[in-house]
Amino acid sequence: MKEIKFFILFLVFVSSAKAQVASDSLKYLASYKQEIPYFQELITGGQYAEAPKTIEGHPFYFSRQFENGSLQINGITNPQVPLMYDSYRDQVLTFHPIYNQKILINPEKVDQFRLANGDRFQFFEGNSGFLYHLNGLYKVLNDGDVLGLVKEFKTTKDKNDISKYTDIFVEKTEYFIWKKGEFFKIGKAKQISVVLNVDKKQLKRTMKKQGVRFKSEPEKYLSLAISEAKKLNDN
Repeated sequence: MKEIKFFILFLVFVSSAKAQVASDSLKYLASYKQEIPYFQELITGGQYAEAPKTIEGHPFYFSRQFENGSLQINGITNPQVPLMYDSYRDQVLTFHPIYNQKILINPEKVDQFRLANGDRFQFFEGNSGFLYHLNGLYKVLNDGDVLGLVKEFKTTKDKNDISKYTDIFVEKTEYFIWKKGEFFKIGKAKQISVVLNVDKKQLKRTMKKQGVRFKSEPEKYLSLAISEAKKLNDN
């Protein structure tokens, strides 16, 4: 209960931090310093390290600025929390309420978080064979026992020209079905029917009626296919 109390106090700080300067927050400084050991253990993985300036672009998903989202920890959802998501290092971050420093949120403490654009991310264990599993944060496409997951991540590659940059950030995406605690990588539509244990031709006909193709709309297709497969299996 004491840790939860401290965490709620922190969220009060960050929800208004955009509109505050350091001097406005000095009245919180004493209590913050007193409780920071509990706060660090509960939520933070340390101060965020900026990406090297020799890489062209930025490592962030959706926005390179803090935007108000929501954060769920221990089953409690806290709205209006300033968040950013570094998809290169697979790290979600907020900022220090007093000194306006970017700080990391320990992914193992996070149930889920939602960014300002509505995209929902959740921490998952497993998938150790996937090179870019990293900290285990995946975008979740649907609700239920079977989930469609998206890993949108960034890598770097060399720049083959003469400029101030040596590398450039490159966006990549992989798709998965999460079922009974196991990850199944999805690269083609026909793999979905195998994982979901449904007749391939029947699912294909159903999806064709919906007018959705995996190649052009993979997220929509995956989410809808999971829903339709459940209906077919229940009949």
